[in-house]
Amino acid sequence: MATITPVKPIAPLDDATVRFCGDSGDGMQLAGTQFTNTSALAGNDVATFPDFPAEIRAPRGTKAGVSGFQVHFSSHDIYTPGDTVDALVAMNPAALVTNLEDLRDGGVLIINKDAFDKKGLEQAGYKTNPLEDGSLDHYSMHAVEMTKLNRLAVEGFGLTQKEADLCRNFFAMGLVFWLYDRSLEPTLRFIAQKFGKRPEVAEANTASLRAGYNYGETVEAMNTQYQVAPAKLPPGKYRNIMGNTALAYGLIAAARLSGKRLFLGAYPITPASDILHELASHKNFDVLTFQAEDEIAAITSTIGAAFAGEMAVTASSGPGIALKAEGMGLAVMTELPMLIISVQRGGPSTGLPTKTEQADLFQAMYGRNGECPIPVIAARGPADCFDAAQEAWRIATRFMTPVILLTDGYIANGSEPWRIPELSALRRTEITHPTGTENGDPFLPYQRNERLARPWAVPGTPGLMHRIGGLEKQDVTGNVSYDPLNHEHMVHTRAKKVALIADDVPPQEVDGPESGDLLVVSWGGTYGACATAVHKVQQRGGSVAHCHLRYLNPLPKNLGDILKSYQQVLVPELNLGQLRTLLRATYLVDCIGHNKVQGKPFSVGELVEKIDGMLSVK
Repeated sequence: MATITPVKPIAPLDDATVRFCGDSGDGMQLAGTQFTNTSALAGNDVATFPDFPAEIRAPRGTKAGVSGFQVHFSSHDIYTPGDTVDALVAMNPAALVTNLEDLRDGGVLIINKDAFDKKGLEQAGYKTNPLEDGSLDHYSMHAVEMTKLNRLAVEGFGLTQKEADLCRNFFAMGLVFWLYDRSLEPTLRFIAQKFGKRPEVAEANTASLRAGYNYGETVEAMNTQYQVAPAKLPPGKYRNIMGNTALAYGLIAAARLSGKRLFLGAYPITPASDILHELASHKNFDVLTFQAEDEIAAITSTIGAAFAGEMAVTASSGPGIALKAEGMGLAVMTELPMLIISVQRGGPSTGLPTKTEQADLFQAMYGRNGECPIPVIAARGPADCFDAAQEAWRIATRFMTPVILLTDGYIANGSEPWRIPELSALRRTEITHPTGTENGDPFLPYQRNERLARPWAVPGTPGLMHRIGGLEKQDVTGNVSYDPLNHEHMVHTRAKKVALIADDVPPQEVDGPESGDLLVVSWGGTYGACATAVHKVQQRGGSVAHCHLRYLNPLPKNLGDILKSYQQVLVPELNLGQLRTLLRATYLVDCIGHNKVQGKPFSVGELVEKIDGMLSVK
């Protein structure tokens, strides 16, 4: 009589968080990306948090070399990659010891048992084997002979042992795909496309993926599958997108909608380099990318492109922005439109190059010599980078000024669903250039309109020759001027021009009551954690509202009135209180900071705890 294998029960979940972690060569980023894409295709809302080692070639098996990728997927709207982890895949002891604290009690723990040898345990600092000493008993642990089973699965494909072991991430993927009832088809298509030129590698990865899935389906110890239903997202066509990719697409859209060629002058730096990489692959949209020899060449080439009448952009992170400072001053003096993108990371100096931080707001506001104001706006999430890029370019051209656009490593490398907009819904940026002298009058390069913006003259246009450079200009004529009163006038004029941008941006909105006990003010990549925390407290009846700032210089015109409508103001930041300092100085409001500089984003739980504490002592 044939034996019928019983179907394992499926437990429904509202949401789940999975983290893959291992050595930087274990393919954890690929595993996480494929799981994310599959979940997005299944209709879930997703949010991700990749975590890279800071050292390029840290020794294998060490804590310094651990790489991770966290995926939060849900049947409802989510804004963060999750606080605690429901399922952790650890490929070696170092990955386990550096990530275990984030796994919830009772969570699923999948371990590559074969990596827990004497050397691996010593490198991770374990004195006893955690698989045997009972320290993991409060988790649903599954110690899988992953290396051994993977090698058996890929036998016969002609791979070396080293090549065979590179397939282990697909075994881990397959097992987690089974655990959460994910389809293998998207990843099978990826394998065929990615490794099609090496059929033996494609077949081996396919075999490993299926072996991991079948292991979950057949092993008795894993007795439950989990299922997260599709989310009810607004109708439309979606794709999963990372922040740097969305930013690159937004720049391309802004250039096309303003009739300009896009030029990017950049020097590679983590975590901004992917903007250069992405734009370099879109020459078909008349994009010109220049990998400069250093940051100074990058900013000055960008100034040259702006002077030539094109959409000019440079992108870097904190150390590179520091090197661009003098060039940024030249851009302010010449009053040319361009975008300066700063993807913030942990500092100072090289600091934590692969970790996130918000500590460059003061740099964006003040990091230049002299009175040198530049507008500053900040994206709030990966998908929002698309819109923020276009808005930054609109402001730059409308007010003839460089604009700093801030993101951070959390936004740049994270991903979320993005509803692809209809072309007709995108806002065009109308740009006009003077065409020559009128009525025989000489061209006046610093003659200003009602926004105090000077004309954008394209070199080579007859009659529009004018002097350019970093020396102080005489207002209207643009001649070099050393007159003290003119200098003071120009300093005030440039500052007033930036201040006038406040008349051209939407009033600040508040999520929650218009007045009450507590207002949470956030900016940049802290949006998701702050919004989620505030909503949780609001659902319990707490008198709290949320105000998230996109425009940081100038601040929205109605912000002062908003701040004074609440008894307390809380400003969570991944720095030591930079926005809080600006708000206190500008509005004389006693803001309270909640600050963290660990290279990690806020968890929702820690913000809920802070909000509850402030509401209880009002």
